[in-house]
Amino acid sequence: MSATAKDAAGIRISERIAPDLVITGPYGAGETMTLRAPWDGAELARIPTTTPEDLDVVLDRARVAAEAFKWAPAWRRSAILERTSHLIEENAEQIARLIAAEGGKPLKDARVEAKRGASTFRWASEEAKRTAGDLVEMDADPSGEHRFGWTIREPRGVIAAISPFNFPLNLASHKVAPALAGGNAVVLKPASATPLTALRLAELLVEAGLPEGTMQVVVGAGGTIGTKLVTDERTNMVSFTGSPLVGRRIARDAGMKMVTLELGNNSATIVDEDANLDLAVQRVVAGGFANSGQICISVQRVVVHEAVYDAFLEKLVPAVDALRVGDPLDETTDVASLISEDEDRRVKGWIQEAVDQGATLAAGGVDADGRLRPTVLTDVTREMKVSAREVFGPVLAILKARDLCEAIEISNDSDMGLQAGVFTNDLNKALYAARRLEVGGVMINEVPTFRVDHMPYGGVKGSGIGREGLKYAIREMTELKMVAIREMDWQTGGPPTDACLREPLGP
Repeated sequence: MSATAKDAAGIRISERIAPDLVITGPYGAGETMTLRAPWDGAELARIPTTTPEDLDVVLDRARVAAEAFKWAPAWRRSAILERTSHLIEENAEQIARLIAAEGGKPLKDARVEAKRGASTFRWASEEAKRTAGDLVEMDADPSGEHRFGWTIREPRGVIAAISPFNFPLNLASHKVAPALAGGNAVVLKPASATPLTALRLAELLVEAGLPEGTMQVVVGAGGTIGTKLVTDERTNMVSFTGSPLVGRRIARDAGMKMVTLELGNNSATIVDEDANLDLAVQRVVAGGFANSGQICISVQRVVVHEAVYDAFLEKLVPAVDALRVGDPLDETTDVASLISEDEDRRVKGWIQEAVDQGATLAAGGVDADGRLRPTVLTDVTREMKVSAREVFGPVLAILKARDLCEAIEISNDSDMGLQAGVFTNDLNKALYAARRLEVGGVMINEVPTFRVDHMPYGGVKGSGIGREGLKYAIREMTELKMVAIREMDWQTGGPPTDACLREPLGP
């Protein structure tokens, strides 16, 4: 429950990850959860979970904290966020090892996430100083004559933030940092598989000077405390990243609350006939297999022009075969495990189903030890699950297109639309594709996995509603208020006149 509670129990972390680290534990009366590493099942920590009764205490505390924090001046909010950024940097290696152990992310990728988390808070620190509204030209309409207007942005109150396992620091930061920048309080429910990173973040925020109760972490099942966070009247907004099924349920249950949803994708990358194939292969491998493909914008469908299809595969397959599968805490590991055995079985089943339906296993599959390797499937049809649905695993489905128009049509043949990538050296083709791809973001000569943390980020169709990216998230997490003043004559109190007009002086 609350990561700032004075009576919290300490959570001791496995010495293999972070010797001598004890995280301020969640204050809660629920059952103790044993957290295990997805790679080898090793015990990482034992964590008391949050009960619905505990959550009542958390929400009451959050309401009180929100009432106070909304008056915190911009410079103060900015300073806390900047200090948090520095603390993440100072503790980056420790945080990276937590991410790698609990999430199964290769250590070198976890280190990148730690740096990005620090960057996200740094951007939030800057944006906290730019939350003012806009001037409104009232006299642009005759009825607005003699009036002056402007808008101001006010915090919504308590933000319920529900974050996923695949980026336990940075995706949590993309909810917590803009919420605090906008003057809100936050109750964060991380994925049950990866709570340690969120709890450590809460400690660093307290160390940075965040008032008690302004950011609290709750640990437990989404079906209990997650549902209560969404429906309880003490929360004013829900920010969720996760599965489409859960996202739709949240949208239904949240009522009149503001909701932002990031619900994933089956990201397409187009490789046109004039593309730089070496660049395309290098970026597709990076974007398809980082974090074992467990990224909302991971490359999944690669739509290749028929003129370069064979040449592209000749470069792609050996690059994929060269990736090293291993322990995420090993410095040389490129790809580790999926988050759970159930997910591992599901992805293996989808691969086998595609092969049974006519797809060709060009690389990867399951090795002699039963480990899932980075996989490339060719001869894929649009109807196969590995193309039509989000795999969320280390699988590339390669499809062939006659030309750019068909490649765009194949890419748009999806219920989702988060981001897409296009590789071409023709600017006109790039602009054409950018306008016609049905997604929230188009990356030119880059894969859809690319994201800079201050850019607007979000999707269309089934990929969700709302936008992340610090400036854009702050807009979602604050209410717009209009203020208008009617000009009055300062001498008479009546309609305005030229009160200072004087008779001209004589010669």
